[in-house]
Amino acid sequence: MKSLHYFYVIVVLLGLQSCRKAASSREYLRSDSKTEMQKENVALSVTERENNQKNNRNKIYSATELFKRYNSAVFMVFTTDGYKAYQGSGFFISKDGLAVSNYHVFKGTAVGYEVIKLSDGRQYKIDRVVAKSESDDYILFRVKGQFNYIPISRRQCEVGERVYTIGSPKGLENTFASGEISQIRDDDFIQISCPIDHGSSGGALINRYGEVIGITTGGRDDSGANLNFAKDIHVVPYQMK
Repeated sequence: MKSLHYFYVIVVLLGLQSCRKAASSREYLRSDSKTEMQKENVALSVTERENNQKNNRNKIYSATELFKRYNSAVFMVFTTDGYKAYQGSGFFISKDGLAVSNYHVFKGTAVGYEVIKLSDGRQYKIDRVVAKSESDDYILFRVKGQFNYIPISRRQCEVGERVYTIGSPKGLENTFASGEISQIRDDDFIQISCPIDHGSSGGALINRYGEVIGITTGGRDDSGANLNFAKDIHVVPYQMK
Protein backbone atom coordinates (compact mmCIF):
# COMPACT_ATOMS: atom_id res chain seq x y z
CA MET A 1 0.00 0.00 0.00
CA LYS A 2 1.37 3.35 -0.98
CA SER A 3 0.52 6.32 1.20
CA LEU A 4 -1.33 9.34 -0.22
CA HIS A 5 0.19 12.74 0.47
CA TYR A 6 -1.21 16.12 -0.43
CA PHE A 7 0.58 17.32 -3.52
CA TYR A 8 2.04 20.48 -2.05
CA VAL A 9 3.91 18.53 0.63
CA ILE A 10 6.20 16.97 -1.96
CA VAL A 11 6.34 19.83 -4.49
CA VAL A 12 9.77 20.98 -3.29
CA LEU A 13 11.10 17.44 -3.53
CA LEU A 14 9.77 16.76 -7.01
CA GLY A 15 9.96 20.23 -8.54
CA LEU A 16 6.61 19.75 -10.25
CA GLN A 17 3.65 21.90 -11.14
CA SER A 18 0.37 20.64 -9.81
CA CYS A 19 -1.79 21.35 -12.85
CA ARG A 20 -3.00 18.32 -14.77
CA LYS A 21 -2.38 19.97 -18.12
CA ALA A 22 1.32 20.09 -17.40
CA ALA A 23 1.23 16.40 -16.53
CA SER A 24 -0.56 15.35 -19.70
CA SER A 25 2.63 15.14 -21.76
CA ARG A 26 4.46 12.98 -19.24
CA GLU A 27 5.08 9.28 -19.63
CA TYR A 28 3.28 7.12 -17.08
CA LEU A 29 4.20 3.68 -15.80
CA ARG A 30 1.85 1.29 -17.58
CA SER A 31 -0.09 -1.52 -15.96
CA ASP A 32 1.86 -4.28 -17.71
CA SER A 33 1.61 -7.63 -15.96
CA LYS A 34 4.65 -9.14 -17.68
CA THR A 35 8.24 -8.58 -16.64
CA GLU A 36 10.13 -6.09 -18.80
CA MET A 37 13.92 -6.18 -18.75
CA GLN A 38 16.31 -3.60 -20.11
CA LYS A 39 19.45 -4.84 -21.84
CA GLU A 40 21.50 -4.67 -18.71
CA ASN A 41 23.47 -7.12 -16.65
CA VAL A 42 21.62 -7.38 -13.36
CA ALA A 43 24.27 -9.58 -11.77
CA LEU A 44 25.59 -8.67 -8.34
CA SER A 45 29.32 -8.03 -8.15
CA VAL A 46 31.89 -10.52 -6.88
CA THR A 47 32.37 -8.44 -3.75
CA GLU A 48 28.65 -8.59 -3.04
CA ARG A 49 28.55 -12.32 -3.72
CA GLU A 50 31.33 -12.81 -1.18
CA ASN A 51 29.45 -10.60 1.27
CA ASN A 52 26.31 -12.68 0.72
CA GLN A 53 28.29 -15.86 1.34
CA LYS A 54 29.77 -14.35 4.48
CA ASN A 55 26.32 -13.34 5.71
CA ASN A 56 24.99 -16.80 4.86
CA ARG A 57 27.08 -18.21 7.65
CA ASN A 58 25.27 -18.70 10.90
CA LYS A 59 25.87 -15.38 12.64
CA ILE A 60 22.64 -14.23 14.25
CA TYR A 61 22.13 -10.49 14.73
CA SER A 62 20.12 -8.83 17.46
CA ALA A 63 17.27 -6.53 16.47
CA THR A 64 19.34 -3.50 17.45
CA GLU A 65 22.28 -4.69 15.37
CA LEU A 66 20.07 -5.28 12.33
CA PHE A 67 18.58 -1.80 12.44
CA LYS A 68 21.96 -0.11 12.84
CA ARG A 69 23.37 -2.24 10.03
CA TYR A 70 20.60 -1.63 7.48
CA ASN A 71 18.78 1.57 8.38
CA SER A 72 20.78 3.44 5.73
CA ALA A 73 19.97 0.80 3.07
CA VAL A 74 16.21 1.49 3.22
CA PHE A 75 14.63 4.67 1.85
CA MET A 76 11.38 6.50 1.26
CA VAL A 77 9.98 6.68 -2.29
CA PHE A 78 7.99 9.68 -3.55
CA THR A 79 5.95 9.51 -6.78
CA THR A 80 3.21 11.59 -8.42
CA ASP A 81 0.41 11.12 -10.94
CA GLY A 82 0.18 14.87 -11.63
CA TYR A 83 -2.70 15.39 -9.19
CA LYS A 84 -1.30 14.04 -5.96
CA ALA A 85 1.95 12.73 -4.54
CA TYR A 86 2.40 9.29 -3.02
CA GLN A 87 4.90 7.75 -0.65
CA GLY A 88 6.21 4.21 -0.34
CA SER A 89 9.43 2.46 0.64
CA GLY A 90 12.35 0.73 -1.06
CA PHE A 91 15.81 -0.68 -0.38
CA PHE A 92 19.16 -1.33 -2.05
CA ILE A 93 20.36 -4.85 -2.91
CA SER A 94 23.75 -3.81 -4.33
CA LYS A 95 26.33 -1.18 -3.48
CA ASP A 96 26.13 0.34 -6.98
CA GLY A 97 22.52 1.44 -6.59
CA LEU A 98 20.39 -1.54 -7.65
CA ALA A 99 17.17 -1.14 -5.66
CA VAL A 100 13.79 -2.80 -5.17
CA SER A 101 10.27 -1.68 -4.30
CA ASN A 102 6.68 -2.75 -5.02
CA TYR A 103 5.28 -2.18 -8.49
CA HIS A 104 2.06 -0.75 -7.07
CA VAL A 105 4.03 2.09 -5.45
CA PHE A 106 4.88 3.28 -8.98
CA LYS A 107 1.80 2.17 -10.91
CA GLY A 108 0.13 5.00 -12.84
CA THR A 109 2.74 7.57 -11.80
CA ALA A 110 4.81 9.89 -13.99
CA VAL A 111 8.07 8.35 -15.19
CA GLY A 112 11.13 10.48 -14.45
CA TYR A 113 9.66 12.33 -11.47
CA GLU A 114 10.36 9.70 -8.82
CA VAL A 115 12.52 10.70 -5.85
CA ILE A 116 14.02 8.60 -3.07
CA LYS A 117 15.04 9.98 0.32
CA LEU A 118 17.62 8.25 2.50
CA SER A 119 17.58 8.22 6.28
CA ASP A 120 20.32 10.88 6.36
CA GLY A 121 18.19 13.26 4.29
CA ARG A 122 19.96 12.84 0.96
CA GLN A 123 17.65 12.71 -2.06
CA TYR A 124 18.19 11.06 -5.43
CA LYS A 125 16.33 10.71 -8.69
CA ILE A 126 15.74 7.21 -10.01
CA ASP A 127 18.07 6.74 -12.97
CA ARG A 128 16.20 3.98 -14.80
CA VAL A 129 13.86 1.03 -14.36
CA VAL A 130 15.62 -2.29 -14.96
CA ALA A 131 12.68 -4.70 -14.59
CA LYS A 132 9.08 -4.64 -13.38
CA SER A 133 6.12 -6.95 -12.97
CA GLU A 134 2.63 -6.03 -11.87
CA SER A 135 1.65 -9.66 -11.28
CA ASP A 136 4.63 -10.26 -8.98
CA ASP A 137 4.40 -6.68 -7.62
CA TYR A 138 8.04 -5.71 -7.85
CA ILE A 139 10.05 -3.02 -9.58
CA LEU A 140 13.84 -3.15 -9.92
CA PHE A 141 15.64 0.12 -10.63
CA ARG A 142 18.97 1.88 -10.43
CA VAL A 143 20.05 5.00 -8.58
CA LYS A 144 23.42 6.56 -9.43
CA GLY A 145 25.88 6.36 -6.55
CA GLN A 146 27.35 4.03 -3.94
CA PHE A 147 25.08 2.89 -1.12
CA ASN A 148 24.72 0.55 1.82
CA TYR A 149 22.68 -2.49 0.83
CA ILE A 150 21.03 -5.61 2.22
CA PRO A 151 22.35 -8.96 0.93
CA ILE A 152 19.79 -11.32 -0.55
CA SER A 153 19.13 -14.55 1.33
CA ARG A 154 19.52 -17.97 -0.24
CA ARG A 155 17.92 -19.66 2.72
CA GLN A 156 14.54 -21.37 2.74
CA CYS A 157 12.01 -19.41 4.80
CA GLU A 158 10.33 -21.33 7.62
CA VAL A 159 7.07 -20.79 9.48
CA GLY A 160 7.80 -19.46 12.96
CA GLU A 161 11.06 -17.83 11.90
CA ARG A 162 11.81 -14.47 13.52
CA VAL A 163 11.79 -11.62 10.99
CA TYR A 164 12.10 -7.84 10.93
CA THR A 165 10.82 -5.03 8.73
CA ILE A 166 12.11 -1.56 7.89
CA GLY A 167 9.77 0.80 6.04
CA SER A 168 7.92 4.09 6.34
CA PRO A 169 4.25 3.51 7.28
CA LYS A 170 2.19 6.70 6.95
CA GLY A 171 5.41 8.63 6.30
CA LEU A 172 7.02 7.63 9.61
CA GLU A 173 10.49 7.21 8.19
CA ASN A 174 12.31 3.90 8.57
CA THR A 175 10.09 2.36 11.22
CA PHE A 176 11.53 -0.90 12.56
CA ALA A 177 9.26 -3.77 13.59
CA SER A 178 9.60 -7.45 14.45
CA GLY A 179 7.43 -10.53 14.20
CA GLU A 180 7.32 -14.05 12.85
CA ILE A 181 6.59 -15.79 9.58
CA SER A 182 2.99 -16.93 10.05
CA GLN A 183 2.75 -18.98 6.85
CA ILE A 184 4.25 -19.41 3.39
CA ARG A 185 1.42 -18.83 0.91
CA ASP A 186 0.97 -19.55 -2.77
CA ASP A 187 2.16 -17.06 -5.40
CA ASP A 188 5.37 -16.36 -3.45
CA PHE A 189 3.65 -14.55 -0.57
CA ILE A 190 5.11 -14.67 2.93
CA GLN A 191 2.50 -14.07 5.63
CA ILE A 192 4.00 -12.24 8.61
CA SER A 193 2.92 -10.86 11.97
CA CYS A 194 4.99 -7.67 11.55
CA PRO A 195 2.59 -4.72 11.11
CA ILE A 196 2.31 -3.31 7.58
CA ASP A 197 0.50 -0.04 6.80
CA HIS A 198 0.15 2.52 4.02
CA GLY A 199 3.63 3.73 3.09
CA SER A 200 5.29 0.47 4.17
CA SER A 201 4.98 -0.99 0.68
CA GLY A 202 8.35 -1.76 -0.86
CA GLY A 203 10.18 -2.01 2.46
CA ALA A 204 12.57 -4.78 3.47
CA LEU A 205 11.70 -8.02 5.25
CA ILE A 206 14.91 -9.23 6.90
CA ASN A 207 15.81 -12.48 8.65
CA ARG A 208 17.92 -12.74 11.80
CA TYR A 209 21.02 -13.47 9.69
CA GLY A 210 20.88 -9.98 8.20
CA GLU A 211 19.55 -11.04 4.79
CA VAL A 212 16.55 -9.71 2.91
CA ILE A 213 13.92 -12.38 2.27
CA GLY A 214 10.97 -10.31 1.07
CA ILE A 215 9.42 -7.02 -0.04
CA THR A 216 6.75 -5.82 2.38
CA THR A 217 3.57 -5.50 0.35
CA GLY A 218 0.40 -4.94 2.39
CA GLY A 219 -2.05 -6.11 5.01
CA ARG A 220 -5.73 -6.74 5.60
CA ASP A 221 -6.96 -3.51 7.19
CA ASP A 222 -10.39 -4.90 7.99
CA SER A 223 -9.37 -8.27 9.41
CA GLY A 224 -8.34 -7.35 12.95
CA ALA A 225 -6.22 -10.50 12.82
CA ASN A 226 -2.80 -8.99 12.08
CA LEU A 227 -2.68 -10.39 8.54
CA ASN A 228 0.30 -8.89 6.74
CA PHE A 229 2.21 -10.00 3.66
CA ALA A 230 5.53 -9.68 1.85
CA LYS A 231 6.53 -10.83 -1.62
CA ASP A 232 9.38 -13.34 -1.70
CA ILE A 233 12.55 -11.52 -2.82
CA HIS A 234 13.30 -14.31 -5.29
CA VAL A 235 10.57 -13.12 -7.66
CA VAL A 236 13.01 -10.33 -8.57
CA PRO A 237 15.18 -11.32 -11.58
CA TYR A 238 18.67 -10.67 -10.23
CA GLN A 239 21.66 -12.98 -10.73
CA MET A 240 24.79 -13.76 -8.78
CA LYS A 241 28.06 -13.67 -10.69
